[in-house]
Amino acid sequence: MEVQILKKQISVEDYMNLREIVGWGNPENIEAIERGLKNTLYSICLEVEEQTIGYGRVVGDGGFTFYIQDIIVLPSYQRMGLGHKIMAELMEYITSTYPPGSSVGLMSAKGKEDFYKKFGFVERPNESYGAGMIQYLKKP
Repeated sequence: MEVQILKKQISVEDYMNLREIVGWGNPENIEAIERGLKNTLYSICLEVEEQTIGYGRVVGDGGFTFYIQDIIVLPSYQRMGLGHKIMAELMEYITSTYPPGSSVGLMSAKGKEDFYKKFGFVERPNESYGAGMIQYLKKP
């Protein structure tokens, strides 16, 4: 099995398929997905025989604030170091492109915190920072 690491944007169809397979579901609005993917700063796709098996992306303001989003590897390809390859590529892009002092955030899936600690991320809350927070918008 040869895994190709490609610096390219994923198709909306492949993105939605990956999210469904790993159990994340998808936003209802396909146009929002298209817009979000189009505005991604940098992304990595993993492919085997032209099938997308993994993905990760960087979003942010393009200056000093960034967010790692959508680190996805299909279940049948997990535990092979592919998530690590995605993260390493994304972090290399950020550290080689943007200035020291930039911030990089992410939301870890429950139980995956140790994976991100290997890349220098710290858990919140801690003695210096409050808890990370999130809100999903609902229709009025």
